Amino acid sequence: MGRRNHYHVYVIELSGDVLHEGKFRKCNPDYIPGKPCVYVGMTGLDPDVRFDKHKAGIQSNRYVLLYGLRLRPDLYEVYNPMPYDGARDMEVELAIGLREAGYGVWQA
Repeated sequence: MGRRNHYHVYVIELSGDVLHEGKFRKCNPDYIPGKPCVYVGMTGLDPDVRFDKHKAGIQSNRYVLLYGLRLRPDLYEVYNPMPYDGARDMEVELAIGLREAGYGVWQA
């Protein structure tokens, strides 16, 4: 893997308790009850390392810090690694696709 292609998209499953957050609910009007709630991000780090940093409160997203359960490699592994521009675009596309499938999605 060249230095140029070291970026990753990743998906973190969130506890269903995140649905008690008004801002999260407002951003997911078509959420289908029972579908997972997730956070979609991109990083230049290994997704495992980035998840640990979120949970430690280091450059963390609030929803991941409070509600993050586990990585969901089944939803992102096929795309990684990639160049920065590809990861930036894929983060948005992946979030849109999951939201259209009824997931509750937060993308920073």
